[in-house]
Amino acid sequence: MASNRRPPQRRPAARKRRPGARSGASRIKWDRVGRIALVLVLFAVAFSYLNPAIDLFKTYQATSAAKAEFHELLRENKRLHKAVQSADHPPVVEGEARRQGMVAAGETPFVLHGLN
Repeated sequence: MASNRRPPQRRPAARKRRPGARSGASRIKWDRVGRIALVLVLFAVAFSYLNPAIDLFKTYQATSAAKAEFHELLRENKRLHKAVQSADHPPVVEGEARRQGMVAAGETPFVLHGLN
């Protein structure tokens, strides 16, 4: 009979309970926490794009204003260039000299006082 004898069976050790551990379902809804975290990250990414977008808009406005000023200055440059080119013509030179009070050779100058 000694050969039919079984060794005594071991019982599994009792699990120790951690202090503060709950035995029921968790009260934290992790799917909701995940969604809220995802929305917060989305807002953070959108906020990080806000300042560069504002800078891009300001740069666009400044470029448009600079182009308008450039075209205005270009028109003024053409006008001044024409004035310089026409300054060599004798009628223009004579008109400017008379405006400054000069008289042509052979003319008699007159000075009038009290014509206010």
